[in-house]
Amino acid sequence: LKKRQEMLSAVRRGDTVVTGGGFVGKVTKVIDDHELEIDLGGGTKVTALRSTISDVRVKGEPVANQNAKK
Repeated sequence: LKKRQEMLSAVRRGDTVVTGGGFVGKVTKVIDDHELEIDLGGGTKVTALRSTISDVRVKGEPVANQNAKK
C-alpha cells in the first residue's frame, strides 16, 4: 500500500500510465493533487483521478524549472 501511494504521488507530466480501466496514455498536465490530464493518442485527452492509475509504464524526463535563471 505504501509503494502504491509513493507511485501515485510521484506521477508527473510526461509519464506513461495505465488507468484502472485499461487505458494507456501520457500525462500531459497535473491539474491538482487528485486529477491528471492524460493524452490517449489521436488528439483524445481525458481527465483522470490520480487514484485510478494502476501502473506507471515509463517515467518521463524531469521538467526543467521554468523559473530558473539562465
